[in-house]
Amino acid sequence: MALDHAILVSLLEKPGSGYELARRFERSIGYFWTATHQQIYRVLKRMEGDGWVDVRDVAQQGRPDKKEYSVAEAGRVALSAWLAAPIEPESVRHDLAVKIRGAAFDDPASLIGEVRRHRQVHTERLAHYLAGEKRDFGEPSDRDEPLHAERELQHVVLRGGIAYERMMITWLDDVLGTLARFETGR
Repeated sequence: MALDHAILVSLLEKPGSGYELARRFERSIGYFWTATHQQIYRVLKRMEGDGWVDVRDVAQQGRPDKKEYSVAEAGRVALSAWLAAPIEPESVRHDLAVKIRGAAFDDPASLIGEVRRHRQVHTERLAHYLAGEKRDFGEPSDRDEPLHAERELQHVVLRGGIAYERMMITWLDDVLGTLARFETGR
């Protein structure tokens, strides 16, 4: 996926400035597609030149004016074409998995600290996702009525992130159990 498409999706959800987009990437969409502030501004400038986004100056009191971006018709067409095009299923490319396999040729127990660190990161990310789900979608008992398509699709992506983090924690627990056998010399 190109950053262009992630920006188009975010702008369709809500027009905003480059700064606001960067904040959204840090807060939500960035968990699935990351970008620096510089990358976002560079792509916005290119997309403006290509006619994919419209820009309007918004006056602010006590601060410099800001540019607010929204998706132009050409951007909708480009996004629609991308949505219709097939993509290759993502493969698992995982540095930690290669390290774990490579540990067979060194000291497997030496990876315990690194695996614990990864587990902690995934545990924190899961907690963040669950808090965001509660904040943005309420408790499961509050979800009786179907959501609007935009919200339902945002929620299903978040649920995928939650499932992924749970799977990673389960796998890392399995890895830690396996590595522990080498730590005790069994």
